[in-house]
Amino acid sequence: MPNFQRLPIALVLCCLLHLNVTGCTPKQDKPVQREKGKLRIVSLAPSLTEMIFAIGAGDELVGRTDACDWPAAAQRIAVIGAFGRPSLELLASIQPDLVIDVDLADQEIGKKITALGIQRKTFACKTPDDIPAVLKKLGLVTGHKREADSLALSISNGLAKFKNKADAETNKNTVYLEIWNDPFWTGGQGSYTSALIAYAGGENIGDVVKKEYFEISQEWIINKNPDVIACMYMAKTSSASEDVLNRPGWNTINAVKNHRVYDRFDNNLFLRPGPRVLEGIEQLYKTIHTEKKQGL
Repeated sequence: MPNFQRLPIALVLCCLLHLNVTGCTPKQDKPVQREKGKLRIVSLAPSLTEMIFAIGAGDELVGRTDACDWPAAAQRIAVIGAFGRPSLELLASIQPDLVIDVDLADQEIGKKITALGIQRKTFACKTPDDIPAVLKKLGLVTGHKREADSLALSISNGLAKFKNKADAETNKNTVYLEIWNDPFWTGGQGSYTSALIAYAGGENIGDVVKKEYFEISQEWIINKNPDVIACMYMAKTSSASEDVLNRPGWNTINAVKNHRVYDRFDNNLFLRPGPRVLEGIEQLYKTIHTEKKQGL
């Protein structure tokens, strides 16, 4: 888990990220000119790496970041740097036709990539609704339009089904998504995680704040009295849910009183907007609609 003082940056890079980049569509939506054979792509974001593999273009990837860990086949691809911080020397040695990213830690890096004569495209998503559009753009760029369009349609249909179920619900459970606990952070109005909660039929308590991700106090959480608490991190000693259940003063919260506190989530499904978005929403849906945690 990154230093939480840098969480917003980490989340932007994850999407992932998708959070502070303007728009989802690159300026040129057309196939990239390749010199010989298959397109040589370097991905600087885990979400884009997942998308590339999902549309059948995984064999075009020749470089990735050390954060690009899924699917398993991605781990066989050469690492060219850290999250949002590629090594320009390694990029030059690999000689890719295209570098794709969601954002860079330093925008000067983007200029240097272009100066190397390498094409660069930025694809960023703020909401789950943006994912199908990005898939289609990647399909066009890589020459996998049919596969990408099919996957995009499947995700769009899945999102529509979840939305219909959510819209039909009354008396929705309020949800506190604890992204980190030292200090306490959660997602606010307009955040990617808030959109996931909405699709899963819940109501994000952070929506009262017009910030994507922000720090909060224990008193604020207690006063909001959420029905469900989902911890998006692993505790150092015991389980995160046990820590929450035993926090002084939290026994008045509905989620704690009813043992509706959950952990051990795959963060990549919730903090990384990609082809597995429906899996993340489904897992969150089951969590929000489980009446009581079993075994407690």
